[in-house]
Amino acid sequence: MTSHQSAQTMKPATAAKKLGVYLEATPAEFQEGVVSRTELNALQSDPPAWLVELRRNGPHPRPVVAAKLGVSIAGLARGGVTEPLTTEQIEALKQEAPEWLQRERATQAEVRKEAVRIKEKQAEKAAKNADS
Repeated sequence: MTSHQSAQTMKPATAAKKLGVYLEATPAEFQEGVVSRTELNALQSDPPAWLVELRRNGPHPRPVVAAKLGVSIAGLARGGVTEPLTTEQIEALKQEAPEWLQRERATQAEVRKEAVRIKEKQAEKAAKNADS
């Protein structure tokens, strides 16, 4: 008995999220269609010019903006950044280093430090349990 495996497809919004691009900035044919897993893999391995351009210059979705600025998405919102930003705008923000950005970066650094501390503590506990 042979079964036909149907091609897994996703909405353009899901594909844009996986590609790390802002959906509204993608070409109309991308926004209006569905994307198969195969097409997504092809876009990732051999990105067309529009995708390369979007990734380089934006506008970038909030998760990408947050990562490029070294803050959380919530930190972006607290800083009043609710719209997608271009790479140029992100660089300008880094240069200006407004107080909110400095504060959010410090918060993010503390969060990372705490995550490392917890991970180390769990590793110690696991090692201790393995010994007994």
